[in-house]
Amino acid sequence: MIKFENVSKQYNKSKALDGINLEIHHGEFISLVGLSGAGKTTLMKLLIGEEGIDGGRILIDDIDISKVKKSDMPFLRRKIGMVFQDIKLLPKRTAFENVAFAMEVCGHRKEKIYEDVPKILELVGLMHKRDDFPHQMSGGERQRVAIARALAHRPVLLLADEPTGNLDEVNANEVIDLLLKINQLGTTVVLATHAADLVNKVKKRVITIENGRITLEQEKGRYKL
Repeated sequence: MIKFENVSKQYNKSKALDGINLEIHHGEFISLVGLSGAGKTTLMKLLIGEEGIDGGRILIDDIDISKVKKSDMPFLRRKIGMVFQDIKLLPKRTAFENVAFAMEVCGHRKEKIYEDVPKILELVGLMHKRDDFPHQMSGGERQRVAIARALAHRPVLLLADEPTGNLDEVNANEVIDLLLKINQLGTTVVLATHAADLVNKVKKRVITIENGRITLEQEKGRYKL
C-alpha cells in the first residue's frame, strides 16, 4: 500500500529523514516510535504531501506522490485520515457539526451527511455527545471527535501523530482501543508515539526511528530505544 524508497528530507543543513526504506501493507497497524525530533512527524507530513521529499520516492497504491499535481493532491488526501496531538476542532461547532463539516468540504450531499455522521459518532462511542461543543467535552472525548472527523471520508489509511500526548492514562487507553477497533474494521493505521506502555499494549508491528533513520523493525514488537 505504501512504499518508501530511500527517502530523505532535509531542513537547512540538518537531515530529518535519511535513507528511509519502508513498506506498509493494507490492513496493518504500525506503531512508529522514537524520541521527539527523531523524524516521526516529518514522515507523516511527507505521506499527506504537506512536505516534499529531497530524495527517493514515496508510493501510495503505486502512485508516486511527488509526481501528483498540486490540484490533484486533495483527491489523494481523501484516502488518508489524519489525527494530531493538537486536536484542532472547530470550537463553535458541535461534535456532529465538526464531523459533518469534514464531509461538506468533500462535497457530500446533506442526505449523505445526515445518514453517515451518526454512524461515525456511534463507532467512536460519542453519539450521546452529538450536540456538545468542544469546551463541554473531556480531552479524550475531543480526541475521539477528531478521529471521527478523520473517518468522515472513509479513508483507507489513518495517520495518528501523538494522539494521546495530552491525555491521561484512562483516556489514552480509550483512544488506542478505538484505533485498534478501526484497524479491525479494515483501515490501515499508522500510530506515531513515544508512549512505551501503549506500544507494548498494542503488540503490533513496531518501527523505531532514531535521528532520521529506521534502526529497528519488529513484528508484534515492543518499545525499544
